[in-house]
Amino acid sequence: MFIFHYKKINIIRGAVVYSVFDAMAALYLDQFSWLRFFGIMFIGATIYTFEIPNYFAWIEKKCSKYSGYKHQIMKTIYALLYFNPLWIARHLLFIELLTIGSSSFTTLTIAIKSFIVNIPISLFVNFFIQNQIKLTNRYIASVTFSGVMAIYYAFSRSLFNGTLFL
Repeated sequence: MFIFHYKKINIIRGAVVYSVFDAMAALYLDQFSWLRFFGIMFIGATIYTFEIPNYFAWIEKKCSKYSGYKHQIMKTIYALLYFNPLWIARHLLFIELLTIGSSSFTTLTIAIKSFIVNIPISLFVNFFIQNQIKLTNRYIASVTFSGVMAIYYAFSRSLFNGTLFL
């Protein structure tokens, strides 16, 4: 039987961390708006807070059949598969809708480039989160990393849109 993880403390953490880190990027990019701030706060407290702890619990269950190094690698791969270009594109879509009210197909291209560039960092950090942090604390570790990455994703449009970077 699977038990859903959606706790008040995680709701608060998701709301605060996602909105604050995104606000820092938005301020730097001169894109700050209260609509975006409260929109990201709502998304962090609802969608992300519901999805991420439940996915991490699923990873634990799915990888329980492995042991040793394979256990650690599989947990890391599953985490990396979750935070994939489509996840990044969805996050960028939320930002765009809350900032400019529309989006474009280039969002997916930017997300793919962003994902490729951050793979080395994501592999290392997700390995650490999945294998060194207890499940009960994994969400806050992931939210903090995601908050830092949210700054990177906010900059992704400037870094990868219309450039030949990748």
